[in-house]
Amino acid sequence: MKMTALKAKCVALFAGLLLVGSAHANLIVNGGFEDNVIADGNWNWFPSSSVNGWEGSNIEIWHNLFGIASAEGQQHAELNADGGNSGVWSIFQKFATVVGQSYDVSFAYRARESSDLFNFTVGSINSNFTNSDTTQWKIFSSSFVATSTLTTLTFTSLNAGTLGNLLDDVKVNARVNVSESGTLALFAIGLLGLGLVRRKAKV
Repeated sequence: MKMTALKAKCVALFAGLLLVGSAHANLIVNGGFEDNVIADGNWNWFPSSSVNGWEGSNIEIWHNLFGIASAEGQQHAELNADGGNSGVWSIFQKFATVVGQSYDVSFAYRARESSDLFNFTVGSINSNFTNSDTTQWKIFSSSFVATSTLTTLTFTSLNAGTLGNLLDDVKVNARVNVSESGTLALFAIGLLGLGLVRRKAKV
């Protein structure tokens, strides 16, 4: 095999691996609410326009407040934020999707009080949560098939006031076709073996 052909296959391999890696990338920006730096043991609220990736109501961000460690990273959000609000507390994020593509979605949630209520929607998912566990984080995970090139993920509080559910580690990932990723892995192994054989032949 000529060197140019080998290089072409290497380029194709790396391109394929990059595609697989990008499919695993989180489509939600600032899903852990880490971008607004809060001092340890403190909290602050921000208009959503000041919180990277998010839109909607004010967003309250905690860093180890009341000794509550985040599900992921150092910070998390309280859905019912401080500051004025003219209606229900609701935060959302829009992200690009491919029609017909399957996506996995997950997030961590934890009650601040004995009965925190909120609604979550994305794609075909529309779920109400009644959460009374103030001692640990719970994980929600599901999947949906995109029907539009732009999909919206939304959390809406069903509690009045400024005390509500805690949220963290919001993720949406495109589901990778197992057969395609397996083919790329085999291709990588084949190229590696070919490279070793050529190297030995030169010695």
